Amino acid sequence: MIDNQQQQAVDAAITSRRSIRAYLPTPVARADLEAILEVAARAPSGTNTQPWKVYVLQGDAKARLSAAILAAYADPQRAAEHVEEYAYYPRAWISPFIDRRRKVGWDLYALLGLTRDDKAGMAAQHGRNYRFFDAPVGLVFTIDRVLEQGSWLDYGMFLQNIMVAARGRGLDTCPQAAFTQFHRIIAAQLALPANEMVVCGMALGHADPGKVENTLLTEREPLSSFVRFVE
Repeated sequence: MIDNQQQQAVDAAITSRRSIRAYLPTPVARADLEAILEVAARAPSGTNTQPWKVYVLQGDAKARLSAAILAAYADPQRAAEHVEEYAYYPRAWISPFIDRRRKVGWDLYALLGLTRDDKAGMAAQHGRNYRFFDAPVGLVFTIDRVLEQGSWLDYGMFLQNIMVAARGRGLDTCPQAAFTQFHRIIAAQLALPANEMVVCGMALGHADPGKVENTLLTEREPLSSFVRFVE
């Protein structure tokens, strides 16, 4: 049985989760990381396939990966040679999805004082993805290429479990699809076997409360816009 206090704790962990884009250098104990991942692995998966694999990066290993990606990202010609292995976003944007995408982007840039004409500033902010927003822990997730769409659905539940379990321990996260563009660099840096595909990255650590970007609170649609009760 789940009592009211437990329900409130679970709800608080879920509703307080946000994509945090600036972190304190405070280390995260390995025991906490192992506990978070162990809890997250209770995510459901079709016929218990458990399609997830995680690479935990800290210290020099994280710095090396960030430096390698940033070197390519900073050179437009080199960056253009790197493309995603799978389409995370739609190839043709339509409303309301494009409207939501634009709003969250401009809301973030407005907090940072970036205007539409400040292309360099926006590029620099995007580049911070590849430093895991200075979080002490970077996570890279891969999936076996033999697995299909259902396993990707399962993977999303695993990722959500990580973020919620982190919140339950006072930690914050930011899931990052930006890493998928540079999957070849990641594969080389982490010596990934050929059967593994990069799913995404994730920053994990303690949010920096003094950074304005961490005040961003994205909107959610009311239930009436996406729920239909059928009787």
